[in-house]
Amino acid sequence: MKQNNKIFGDLGEDMAVDLLKKKGYMILERNYRNKYGEVDIIALKDEFLVFVEVKARKNRMFGSPQEAVDDAKIKHIVDTADGFLQERAWHNVTVRFDIVEIVFDEKFIQHIENAFYSYN
Repeated sequence: MKQNNKIFGDLGEDMAVDLLKKKGYMILERNYRNKYGEVDIIALKDEFLVFVEVKARKNRMFGSPQEAVDDAKIKHIVDTADGFLQERAWHNVTVRFDIVEIVFDEKFIQHIENAFYSYN
């Protein structure tokens, strides 16, 4: 089962990257990791440095993909983003947090801009 989840996750991330590129995003990193966690995609768009969480599901049996991004997951993403900014010495950059949700059975993909805000 874990292998299937990895396959769905990788396919979902590929789909998200394709969607973001079509919308004019420049992809900087995929699967960025530091001591705080992982961010699926880091991209630039206009004046924004965008940290993107990709949530892909086979179906909605356990709710929408976006619902899986709970407070604990948000904290990990925000902490990871802060670590990225410190590591790269990026200052005075406008940061945004987005979600790309995918439901394979429905052939559904949605990019949610400003899905959540940093609370650090």
